[in-house]
Amino acid sequence: MTIRVIQWATGGVGRAAVAGVLNHPDLELVGCWVHSPDKVGRDVGELCGLDRVGVTATDDVDALLGLGADCVVYAPVMADPAVVARILASGANVVTPLGWFFPLGRDEAAIEAACAAGGTSIHGTGIHPGGITERFPLMVSGLAQSITHVRAEEFSDIRTYGAPGVVGDIMLFGRTPEEAEASAMPAILGDGFRQSVAMVGHALGFALDPAVRVSHEVAVATAPIDSPVGPIAPGRIAAQKFRWVATVRDTPVITVATNWFMGEKHLDPAWEFGPAGERFEVEVTGDPSAQVTFHGWHPESIEAGLRRNPGVVATATHCVSAVPAVVAAPAGIRTYLDLPVYTGRAAAHLR
Repeated sequence: MTIRVIQWATGGVGRAAVAGVLNHPDLELVGCWVHSPDKVGRDVGELCGLDRVGVTATDDVDALLGLGADCVVYAPVMADPAVVARILASGANVVTPLGWFFPLGRDEAAIEAACAAGGTSIHGTGIHPGGITERFPLMVSGLAQSITHVRAEEFSDIRTYGAPGVVGDIMLFGRTPEEAEASAMPAILGDGFRQSVAMVGHALGFALDPAVRVSHEVAVATAPIDSPVGPIAPGRIAAQKFRWVATVRDTPVITVATNWFMGEKHLDPAWEFGPAGERFEVEVTGDPSAQVTFHGWHPESIEAGLRRNPGVVATATHCVSAVPAVVAAPAGIRTYLDLPVYTGRAAAHLR
């Protein structure tokens, strides 16, 4: 039977998710929520740079939840737990790249209650967090004994990320180093990454210490650098590194990291991606050890990335691919440890 899907928001991930739903043989797009008033009433296909699909965008939550859809792909810029709970309680499952990767026993009670009321499940997925940080390390870990450390790391040129509001106002690129000291990014990212760390620790049997070590470093421009937020002036933030390190009796055992640069030129400190370039890495240290490098989720040029960023498409597609498994799952927060391995689908002309 066809699974009826609502897309929640049409930013970069949302637009890619709409295309993914339309291309998936088991899914049907039946509704779409949008935040901007200028998008209300427009055909969703046109909003996403596609042909018309006959689905009209709306900001009417009641009307959308009244459609009786099976699942919502929830992808606004920031998650609203109250809205997520409302969706779940209405009887629609949720797949999202914005959290709920693994329950920490912290603030999931309302979400679990909504799942119980609606007979629904919620699954957090994506890339980083949502794949590189937990799904793929756990897969690779099955090949090793006596594991002592797991690392998941991103190396990305943020000049290809066409979301100026996010890059400037949330990521704080182009701001002063003093402003970075009060950055919300360690908390925003850390909410998801701490769940990823907890999942890996739980699955591998690490007796993790309660606190996760967090670090945030910045590099500033030494000359003007073109960026999605306009030229970054000398002395302003042009590169950032974030680290989350979980320990066992103060010994590091899980490291999650992001390296976001506005290119590799005119930076102080003079950071570089290294000879491997932009990439994602998963490393499991054990007997034997293994390192896996993922290429292909970064665009071939800045211009190409601003048109269609493969990393954003992969994030959205991981969500779309999860929909059938999540709809079939028992009620509650469902992680990679609960769901069967879900996959993509063959191209239409090869089915």
